Amino acid sequence: MSTKSWIGASCVVATMLLAFANIAHSAEKQIVYIAAKSDLPFWKNIGKGIKSFATANGYAYLEMDSNLNTQKQLTNAQDAIAKNVAGIVISPIDSKTASDVLALAMKAKIPVVIADVGTSGGEYVSTIRSDNYRGAYDVGVALAQAMKEKGWSTAPFAMVTISLTKKNGQDRTNGLRDAMKDVGMTKEAPLRQMQDYSADETAKLVKEMLIATPALRGLFIETDQPVAGAMQAIKVAKKTGDILLVSFDAMPEVADLLTSNALVAVGMQQPYLIGEKSAQALISSLSGTPPAKQILVPVLVGTAKNIVQLMPTVSKTVFGSD
Repeated sequence: MSTKSWIGASCVVATMLLAFANIAHSAEKQIVYIAAKSDLPFWKNIGKGIKSFATANGYAYLEMDSNLNTQKQLTNAQDAIAKNVAGIVISPIDSKTASDVLALAMKAKIPVVIADVGTSGGEYVSTIRSDNYRGAYDVGVALAQAMKEKGWSTAPFAMVTISLTKKNGQDRTNGLRDAMKDVGMTKEAPLRQMQDYSADETAKLVKEMLIATPALRGLFIETDQPVAGAMQAIKVAKKTGDILLVSFDAMPEVADLLTSNALVAVGMQQPYLIGEKSAQALISSLSGTPPAKQILVPVLVGTAKNIVQLMPTVSKTVFGSD
């Protein structure tokens, strides 16, 4: 081989090695967020918060959508691990299946932070979640007070819950129930549990509840988009004004819904802030400083009396607006 040929071949090899090194470095500096369902505002805004903090600290960001499918969640985890990413933030579909992802990541020595739902087992860096119990309890206090003011202290209330296999679903349900019980309001109608988290599904569930419990006066919807279905069912049943509605997670029109008294109170998680804190915990761990094992993010409770004052904070930490 001539000197020129040898130099040329060496340059090609060096270029290829540099390309592979850049790919490896890119993966090592990448944070992946595995969302339970990316098109739902809560998880979308967690992703915004993760991306903001990660990119500001020199990490690339990639989002994967599990679309509420446990097998897809597992596949997403396997794909992230195959990329040899720096770390993973996951919002699990439920607490039970989170442990499967954690087991895979631990074997690959990739750190994982859990944003929101929690896990029933496994090794992880930190879990960052809303204080769901306290937030729901405070929403329950507002509902109980409003029912008392209407003279409905002995009337039944009910809940349309998110999945009760999730720790956050359990906390929200127990929080509101305990708030009502603490003021002597224990007449709870049978709850209904969401499956697909749609407005149409909740409209059907609330219709069933109104038929089964005609005297119902208070209703707690445990997440945002299904509230529209509950309001529609109440309207169709001609019970607008006869049922006090409270909810968890804020929708963009939250201020109008509260000031118009369509909603009595809303427990507003701060998903953008959860996302930021999740990325911060992961990067802290990667830098050699272990974060707290559990970080609780307060839930803002909005009512007609305080929502105007809360909106500047809500716009940023709840909705992820710039």
